[in-house]
Amino acid sequence: MEIVPQTKIDELLTTYPELESFLMKLNPKYKKLKNPILRRTVAKIATLSQVAKIGGYKSEELVNLLREEVGQPPLKVTPNREEAHDATAKPSWAHHEATTTLDANALLDREKNPLAEVSKALKNLDEGAILAIESDFLPSPLIDTFKEQGMEVYTEEQNGKFVTKIRKKVRS
Repeated sequence: MEIVPQTKIDELLTTYPELESFLMKLNPKYKKLKNPILRRTVAKIATLSQVAKIGGYKSEELVNLLREEVGQPPLKVTPNREEAHDATAKPSWAHHEATTTLDANALLDREKNPLAEVSKALKNLDEGAILAIESDFLPSPLIDTFKEQGMEVYTEEQNGKFVTKIRKKVRS
């Protein structure tokens, strides 16, 4: 299997199980990969591009570290638009308080699936309401999933923690 930015983390670790400990040595945030719930759920949809963001790496950098570890030649990756999203201005809706706040770290500690828990919480909110996710990592797979569902999503880092706000879409 060739390691590329679109490689799913579950596929990577199934093919190259030795990379699990390598990733954990790269960044303490990757220790969450040991969580069985995370491995059965988010790891199946999370790409290396998204995992790179969680650890503060550029996609190309993480991919090439992994490729080097398994003996693959470096890959020249063209920067994509996903990595340019950091410069977006805070939308006006994101200045409002969240109706509900979930702690992603606590969910993982209790072996809960953050994607399922956030989805459940969003279903119970009124249109236009805001849900916040607090975590010590950038929850890229969650962000991308809810953007794909047409939700408005904004993330900012505050004192070493990430606060991701999701605005439940308003049906027209």
